[in-house]
Amino acid sequence: MDARTHVETRARAAKAVSADLAVATRAAKDTALRAIADALTQRADEILTANARDVEAARAEGIPEHIIDRLRLDEERVAAMADGARNVAALPDPIGEVVRGSTLPNGLRLTQVRVPMGVIAMIYEARPNVTVDAAAICLKAGSAVLLRGSSSARQSNTAIVGVLRTAIESAGLPADLICQIDPTDRETTEQLLRARGLVDLAIPRGGAGLIQMVVERSTVPVIETGVGNCHVYVDADADLDKALDILVNAKTHRTSVCNAAESLLVHKAVADVFVPRAIAALRDEGVTVHGDSAFQAASDAVVPATGDDWAREYLSLDLSAAVVGSLDDAVRHIRTYSSGHTEAIVTESIDAAHRFSMLVDAAAVMVNASTRFTDGAEFGFGAEIGISTQKLHARGPMGLPEMTTTTYVVTGSGHVR
Repeated sequence: MDARTHVETRARAAKAVSADLAVATRAAKDTALRAIADALTQRADEILTANARDVEAARAEGIPEHIIDRLRLDEERVAAMADGARNVAALPDPIGEVVRGSTLPNGLRLTQVRVPMGVIAMIYEARPNVTVDAAAICLKAGSAVLLRGSSSARQSNTAIVGVLRTAIESAGLPADLICQIDPTDRETTEQLLRARGLVDLAIPRGGAGLIQMVVERSTVPVIETGVGNCHVYVDADADLDKALDILVNAKTHRTSVCNAAESLLVHKAVADVFVPRAIAALRDEGVTVHGDSAFQAASDAVVPATGDDWAREYLSLDLSAAVVGSLDDAVRHIRTYSSGHTEAIVTESIDAAHRFSMLVDAAAVMVNASTRFTDGAEFGFGAEIGISTQKLHARGPMGLPEMTTTTYVVTGSGHVR
């Protein structure tokens, strides 16, 4: 079967059953989500065996370790995937929610209500957990989902999708609400992005190259998720002990994710004290600091930063670092190089925190907290489908409401115009 036929067959199947899900009760959807969670736990060995084959193949191909970390599953990560599905089941159903309503002067009753998108295409790299997160959120939000993972995770995703389809079918919902698109043929992505009329929304999740390709080539509407060049700014009025803890956590808690810190900015008023402490603490965690002249002067261990370092998403134990003359200088640096994901300020000054929050252009701003908190689960949204760095419709971690659209329902009593 060629790529076009393959995609159209799966998309038509998904579209055909999406109408059934649009009117499904919350109880029916939650039962299916709990069935998914139970099945993931019960069939974990099957999933882990498939994942081990993917990891082995990735290592043989020389894929970087931070990508392998995203690819790798273990019992704890499978359990987290199951918990994510249960968390989504526990969340309120967004479908039918009245966003706003009023009675017009002519007596017409106007309500804007949340309704499903229809069919959502998820195009993503590595990270098999995204398979479960996307399927769970789309199902609860009333939409069918087409999952196009990467070839590096093919065996993992195939095993997981098999579990998901069997689980929802056992709960009384059509298996075709969750469909996998073949990742071994790159043309399937092109066909998926051109399936306007069959696919209502495309969401890319991965590296800058994937996201740019989807945005530029898609005729299907796209919500753009973004890479994370996240900054930690240590202000003149920062508690330096607090700043050190936040910096180390933001950089080293998990380096291969988009909400990890990639750059450090330090106000000159605290630089003499904080910079040596930061370099030492980061060195203890294995971090290589790519610094400006001020950081280089503080330690021979600092690597000179190049022009490319300031905008780079390392996804590794590397960090760019600079001393700035003021909060506004920090903001200018961030607005120049930020990817619009998450920016953090450490300060005890309410005025500084407010000014920073208003001036940086990001989906999330952390005040005295690690960048690692930009996450749908941490925000209480349940499992997230991605973090949007665009400004239309959805921005930041995208949970259930962001996966819906709205319809205006106008009720009259024989009104004519």
